[in-house]
Amino acid sequence: MALFEFKLPDIGEGVMEGEIVSWLVEAGQDVREDDPMVEVMTDKATVTIGAPKTGRIEEVRAAVGAVVPVGSVIVTLALNGATSAGTVKHAAPPPADPPPAPAEAAPAQAAPTVKVDGGPAATAVGDIKETLPGTGFFQKPEPSTRPLGSAPTAASGHFDPKPLATPATRKLARDLEVDLRQVPGTGPHGRVTKDDVSSFVSAPTSAGAPAPVAAAKAPAPAAPAGRAPIAIEAPTPEQGALEDRKPFVGVRRKIAERMQLVTNTAAHFTFVEECDVGNLKWLRKRLQPAAEAAGVKLTFLPFIVKAVVAALKRAPVLNSALDESSNELVYRRYYNIGIAASTDNGLMVPVVKNADRKSILEIAAEIERLGVAAKQGTIASEDLRGSTFTITSLGKDGGLFATPILNHPEVGILGVHQIKQKPVVKDGEIVIGDVMLLSLSFDHRIVDGHVGAAFAYDIIGYLEDPDRLFLEMA
Repeated sequence: MALFEFKLPDIGEGVMEGEIVSWLVEAGQDVREDDPMVEVMTDKATVTIGAPKTGRIEEVRAAVGAVVPVGSVIVTLALNGATSAGTVKHAAPPPADPPPAPAEAAPAQAAPTVKVDGGPAATAVGDIKETLPGTGFFQKPEPSTRPLGSAPTAASGHFDPKPLATPATRKLARDLEVDLRQVPGTGPHGRVTKDDVSSFVSAPTSAGAPAPVAAAKAPAPAAPAGRAPIAIEAPTPEQGALEDRKPFVGVRRKIAERMQLVTNTAAHFTFVEECDVGNLKWLRKRLQPAAEAAGVKLTFLPFIVKAVVAALKRAPVLNSALDESSNELVYRRYYNIGIAASTDNGLMVPVVKNADRKSILEIAAEIERLGVAAKQGTIASEDLRGSTFTITSLGKDGGLFATPILNHPEVGILGVHQIKQKPVVKDGEIVIGDVMLLSLSFDHRIVDGHVGAAFAYDIIGYLEDPDRLFLEMA
């Protein structure tokens, strides 16, 4: 009986490793070629990889939550005696901990199909990248003077939020209590090797303090930069019976990483104001029959998108991003508006591209298409990239107000809340108005308070008098 070792294939776009999100098969199960076998998440997307051949699953070698380099064996298949139920035939047992194959030598064993982009992730999780503008504006790294291939030192000041390393290297780092993100890699594509970790441990620190010493404690997971690892106290037997532990993997973990990045990078401030949308409600009601005749569901969001675009044109800094590589503020002359959408896989941000060139009816149709695709898990990764400003809405669950988290590297985000009937003053009289609160968060490093407030009032002006949108529409 032939035993086939299936290695994590080259998924493309420079991806060097993937996180095992879920297994769709188990040991002893018969599979046919191209049957869905495993879901793997990269920085680009979550992909479903099919079985490379017809056979029987012998052994699953990568656990859910494991980060596996391209070229590592993740599953073995028996290629004969697998067409009917019965006794599973086993090949000679593989080594207890087989070393992963080098990533460079990995052939593309199977063509993965994109299911859902990971990223962008968050109150707003858009385009997820290895390096994003803004993360090093105030701490621009000095050019490295270390010769290529030389041993790293603990004083190098190096920090890589997504270091490449094999599982064996990661285990060594955990055993030695070394943060891999601080270890410069000398391997191919900057990969951190075991020698790099060992050299980092033995190197003196910049202050002359003794080098880190391996401790006999149980290894702790790496903590976010600037924070100590947080350990959950081991439960008593009685408590343990009442607790469930599940791997923190996939989109949810990517959202967490995204939120940590933007929280550590941007200086958030939030501006909240009321908006009387009575005229907008009347306009939408009047236009709904025409939209329905065109087969489009008309919500308030297309009008809000148009109002945001009009306000962005008056405040170009709100449509900018900070490029950390050159310490330049990049002003975008295109308007791609992200619309945060809640899905079973977590919050995603589909993007309405070139919203300034689309009619309200076209924006409504695009929002509906993107929302359906996101909820069904069929959205293309291209539809989750490239946003320049984001809108997030909780609809009927919008509450009073909230503090939206920026969609990095954007410098502003608009939170839209529930419309409520409240007393308002019009022409010196108290009447019942349809009031919606808007919460806008800004990156205070780039956006001053008065600029953010003026931007908010521009949006409010367009929503309270929506006829202006048609008058000023390009």
